[in-house]
Amino acid sequence: MARMTMIEAVRSAMDVSMGRDDNVVVFGEDVGYFGGVFRATQGLQAKYGKTRCFDAPINESGILGTAIGMAAYGLKPCVEIQFADYMYPAYDQITQEAARIRYRSNGDFTCPIVVRMPTGGGIFGGQTHSQSPEALFTHVCGLKVIVPSNPYDAKGLLIAAIEDTDPVMFLEPKRLYNGPFDGHHERPVTPWSKHELGEVPEGHYTIPIGKAEVRRAGSAVTVIAYGTMVHVALAAAEETGIDAEVIDLRSLLPLDLDTIVQSVKKTGRCVVVHEATLTSGFGGEIASLVQEHCFYSLEAPIVRVTGWDTPYPHAQEWDYFPGPARVGRALKEVMEG
Repeated sequence: MARMTMIEAVRSAMDVSMGRDDNVVVFGEDVGYFGGVFRATQGLQAKYGKTRCFDAPINESGILGTAIGMAAYGLKPCVEIQFADYMYPAYDQITQEAARIRYRSNGDFTCPIVVRMPTGGGIFGGQTHSQSPEALFTHVCGLKVIVPSNPYDAKGLLIAAIEDTDPVMFLEPKRLYNGPFDGHHERPVTPWSKHELGEVPEGHYTIPIGKAEVRRAGSAVTVIAYGTMVHVALAAAEETGIDAEVIDLRSLLPLDLDTIVQSVKKTGRCVVVHEATLTSGFGGEIASLVQEHCFYSLEAPIVRVTGWDTPYPHAQEWDYFPGPARVGRALKEVMEG
């Protein structure tokens, strides 16, 4: 198989989908001739033409409104919001229109759109290029929410999202674009070419939306994470020597509750890790579900490791960013509980 970065895997997913279905269109700010700010769409316009991969004005609400109209008439738009932080002007279109068309029309219309957006921190992007807004979407009925952690999953999940008949929010952790970042910013970046999940089939394949993956088997504590935090959790488990089971959610909505419950009932302990702020973060929903379904199996309180309840701080990025040291302390805390 080919070795790909996450950027290349995302591009390959769009390429494969556009080649298989003429109704798939790709557009957004600078995604055409320029190939996107991260080059995720590089070469698609040259291959498929300006009617299938094109630039949009700097107007996120307009991008989503156009995509929704296209979808209602049979096209399958895969649009890019340049950074997840820029999605707020489009939030009304996403939540009031895209998420509700199937329900409002009694199934006469669907909205098969994919909204790609780079998410999370770790690149010194400051408060307007580092946010993790996934919980704003998981609260909305009618949306699906995906956060991949590696190139193999990114391609398979993106193809599945493009083929889905409902709107999918596809959040791409930008700190993982070029390598499996484990939170050790002081070390050289490990490229995906040296990681087994950098092996990506060049053709068509899909990964079911709503199915988590156990990245590390263990019996002492369950660590639930997604995106970049999967690699941080794996590093913390190795560095502490604790026999942790690490679950990569991959899909937040729908959520693979069965895998979570099975793991926590086995280990009796649970740590939840995400980059977003603590208050009203998606980790609160996970903790609540674990409490409801695994109460009699828990041997210690559930612990969350998250970003701070502040705007993302440029000057203190690595204190805010949940690294392996913070996750490691949480693992030790629940083991002592």
